Amino acid sequence: MTGVLLFQVVAAPFLIFAAARDIATRLIPDGVSIAIALAGLASRLLVGWTEAGLSLAIGCLLFAILLPLAVRGWLGGGDVKLMSAMAVGLAPHETWSFIVATVFSGGALGIAYIIGRHIVPETRLIAGGTLLRRVLVVEAWRVRRRGPLPYAVAIAVGGLIVLYTLTGI
Repeated sequence: MTGVLLFQVVAAPFLIFAAARDIATRLIPDGVSIAIALAGLASRLLVGWTEAGLSLAIGCLLFAILLPLAVRGWLGGGDVKLMSAMAVGLAPHETWSFIVATVFSGGALGIAYIIGRHIVPETRLIAGGTLLRRVLVVEAWRVRRRGPLPYAVAIAVGGLIVLYTLTGI
């Protein structure tokens, strides 16, 4: 198994899980970021020690850059860890592509939430509703009250775009 394939196979489902969990609870489990970072480090080690060290350093640098945003409440701590973990598994130019894709995805998510405040109808939880229905009702309530964005969705979209481009298709 090549390093790129290893990282794709591990990171993609964890990104999707992180996005779903962020929508449902606005929390990203630390284990998700740890698994992505370890898979990323292993995949970069298959390329070489220098490449692994450089990717690890860039992941740490990204963490240091994003941490003040989390301290000010502009970004969640789980989002910072998730982005940094993804950077560990990517080459420097791929990390830049990941950041750009994530920022654009976050912008689209933000616009969707702004528009959603005006078009999402008032909904109520009903007994016996499905899990999906419950999540949608709670999310609609969060949109109307201007709650925080589930930014792991944008991170997952940016990450999946970059992971897809690594295949060379």
